[in-house]
Amino acid sequence: METTGGFTTHIRVVIPIVTPGLHEPEEFTAAAGPGTRITVSQIERGPASIESEFDDALAAPDTIRKVVEAEREGADAVVIDCMDDPGLLASREMVSIPVLGPCQTTMHLASMLGHTFSVVTVMEGSVPGFENRAKVYGLADKLASVRWVDIPVLDLVASEERLLGDLLDESEAAVRRDGAHAIVFGCTGMLGYAAAVERGLVERGIEGVPVIDPIPATVKMAEAFVALGLTPSKRTYPAPPRKQIVGYAIPGREPSDLTT
Repeated sequence: METTGGFTTHIRVVIPIVTPGLHEPEEFTAAAGPGTRITVSQIERGPASIESEFDDALAAPDTIRKVVEAEREGADAVVIDCMDDPGLLASREMVSIPVLGPCQTTMHLASMLGHTFSVVTVMEGSVPGFENRAKVYGLADKLASVRWVDIPVLDLVASEERLLGDLLDESEAAVRRDGAHAIVFGCTGMLGYAAAVERGLVERGIEGVPVIDPIPATVKMAEAFVALGLTPSKRTYPAPPRKQIVGYAIPGREPSDLTT
C-alpha cells in the first residue's frame, strides 16, 4: 500500500449536517490507528441536524456529493457521521471505495456481540427510523428495543450531565425490561460516553453488556475494510444509469458528461 506523509490509510469523515462545531477533527482522529489519516468535510446544503426522515432526505444529495469528492481526492474509505446513514446506499453506487454508515455498522457489530441489542437515541420521533433500518439491514429479529433520552441533537453538548444520566437509565431499562444484551448509541453526538455508561451499568449490577459508540467503531471498521482490500459489491451497488439531472451538482454527473 502506498504511503502519504507517513500514513497508509486515508479515511474521509463526511458530516451530513450544516451546523458547525458539533465535532472537532481531533475527535475522529482519536478513534484511528497511527497509520491512518483522517480528513473531514461537511455538507453546505442541508439540515441543521437529522432527527427525521425529512431531514435525512435533505441531507442525502450533498452527502453523496461529498462522498464522490472524497474518492476523487484520494480517500480510501468514507464514514458518514450520522446514525441515520443518510445517502449511504446511493453513495456506494457512485464510488468504488468503502462507504460506511454508523447505524448499519454498529447494528451488525452489536448482533455479533450479543443475541439482542437496543438502540438508545435522542428523540421518540427517531424510533420508527431505527426500526425500519434494522429491517433493511436484516437485523429486525435482533433489535430488542429503541429507547430515547428526549434531548434534541443540537442540545446534546449543553446537556452533558443529564445526557450521561439518561443514557445510563435507558440502557439499564433496555437490559432489564427489554432483554437487550448489547447497547448501541443512536446518535454520533453521544461520542465519548460509552465507557462511562458501561461502568455505570456494572455499578448497577449489570455486568458484561457491551456499549457501542458509533464513530470509533465505524472508523475502526473502515480501517479494517481498507486493510483487507474489501469494497462494496457492484452487483449490489451498480453505477446508476446516466441521465439528465436538474438542480444537483454531483461530480462526474455534470451535463457535459451526460451528453457524450
